[in-house]
Amino acid sequence: MKRPTIADIARRAGVSKVAVSYALNGQAGVSEATRRRIRAIADELGWSPNTAARALSGASAYAVGLVVCRPARILGVEPFFMQLISGFETALSARSYGLTLQVVASLEAEIEVYHRWWAERRVDGVILVDLRVDDPRVPVLEHLGLPAIVIGNPRGAGRMAGVWSDDAAALVEVVDHLVGLGHTRIARVTGLPELLHTRIRDEAFTAACSSAGVSDFRLVAADYTGESSASVTRALLSSAAPPTALVYDNDVMAVAGLGVAQELGLSVPRDVSLVAWDDSPLCRLVHPALTAISRDIPAYGAHAAQRLLAAIGGEPVSDFQDTTPHLVVRGSTAAPSPHPPPPPRPL
Repeated sequence: MKRPTIADIARRAGVSKVAVSYALNGQAGVSEATRRRIRAIADELGWSPNTAARALSGASAYAVGLVVCRPARILGVEPFFMQLISGFETALSARSYGLTLQVVASLEAEIEVYHRWWAERRVDGVILVDLRVDDPRVPVLEHLGLPAIVIGNPRGAGRMAGVWSDDAAALVEVVDHLVGLGHTRIARVTGLPELLHTRIRDEAFTAACSSAGVSDFRLVAADYTGESSASVTRALLSSAAPPTALVYDNDVMAVAGLGVAQELGLSVPRDVSLVAWDDSPLCRLVHPALTAISRDIPAYGAHAAQRLLAAIGGEPVSDFQDTTPHLVVRGSTAAPSPHPPPPPRPL
């Protein structure tokens, strides 16, 4: 089926293509009656603007960009990004905007994408995720002047507005819960150490443990995958003084940690308690169901997209603190056993 064009509308209306362009773009040069008639014909024919051509002419591309610098295989198994993207789409589709997603292998490649999108007018703005410590992408986007919203703490967002939640408060709640149960040996299996939110959570965990008098606490870096979590968990639980509680930086790592504990013959939560960050169906499908930090991730994404659209429209946009994540207690946490478990059985 041939897509209707401005020329088709012009023939049906008996006017020039220039008049059609004026009418559809809200420009002066045609009478109001002619404008209404042209728009009615455009609707009848099912015409819609060619966004690629509009972008090349300097008009809006009706698209926003998202670049994710992580292995593509992680995106297929980690619920967080899919939920976040669903939130983006909810807000964008309501305004007839599309989401342009690109997965890259390095920050250098990501910066190249921003330069290309800016030069080609492929997107009207971008959403920046996985904010780094001293993030080199921030000054690049500031220099380009491309409207942008940062998913992350404003302390690393430069002059751009950030949509963020208080991860530190959530970590304090987790530590208080575990200490209240009687745990004195707690380990945190972190995400990528170069990410700003990892550092913020590490600082909050360390401060909360110190404040609660927990002297035996550990921070061990992983990379959000089940494989890295399994390796780290096995080493921790096989150590001479294994932790009695483990806090993971995402749900995938927590589920993998649960599997390792069970493989080693340990009972959850009697021998070891487990907590996941970012509640998801994964946390509720395993046995025991995982205690987890919960937040409305689709709403988080929608709030970011709404603010980006406002920035694209020329409105002033400031930082927005979203709802603080909260702890949902399930069957994977309990008081530590007064009797230490036997050494893990060999696999």
